[in-house]
Amino acid sequence: MTFPYTKEVLEHFRNPRNVGKMEDPDGKGLEGSAACGDMVAVYLKVNPDTLVIEDISFESYGCASNIATASVITELAKGKTLEEAKKITWKEAANALGGLPPVKAHCSVLAVEGLRSAIRDYEEKHGMVVEKEATTTEVVSKRLKHVMNPMAGLDIIRTELVLKVVVEEGNVRIVLDIPSTHQFAAAIKEDIVDKLESLWDVESVTVDFIS
Repeated sequence: MTFPYTKEVLEHFRNPRNVGKMEDPDGKGLEGSAACGDMVAVYLKVNPDTLVIEDISFESYGCASNIATASVITELAKGKTLEEAKKITWKEAANALGGLPPVKAHCSVLAVEGLRSAIRDYEEKHGMVVEKEATTTEVVSKRLKHVMNPMAGLDIIRTELVLKVVVEEGNVRIVLDIPSTHQFAAAIKEDIVDKLESLWDVESVTVDFIS
């Protein structure tokens, strides 16, 4: 049987570029789920005057294709403006790796979505979003699908950790089905606030626990 990975994929897998968590990033994005086998976090440092991505790094949980595509995405995006980086496609990433097995094509899609999520995070935090969608319970729930439940490896929506979402005059309240003393309570709360507070019309985010 022919080995499915190209030499480029193996090179980026064995020697990934720009790997590691970035301290105090200007923008960050998380896509995927550890329970599904692949997850990518992307971190950005952006020049506020030129909007050029001056530094970028990633963390990955998954297979060789996942690590390799996240690695090559950082190389493709570094030095580009945010608008230029938005145009990077999964096909471009796969081509830069000499191709991927069809069953692994989703890995390049995941890496690109992680990059776009980090760019969106930066733009929201800096008031750059032109099309301003009003924050509703549906919008909040969609954001919460990107908050992981460490106990299950899936997001807090699918694991039914969220008991209630209330959006009222710019104030968002989330009620979680775990006690405040739970070992992951603080981390989940921090992630929720981080995902929601950058929304343009949100003034406050409150996370309550069952006790």
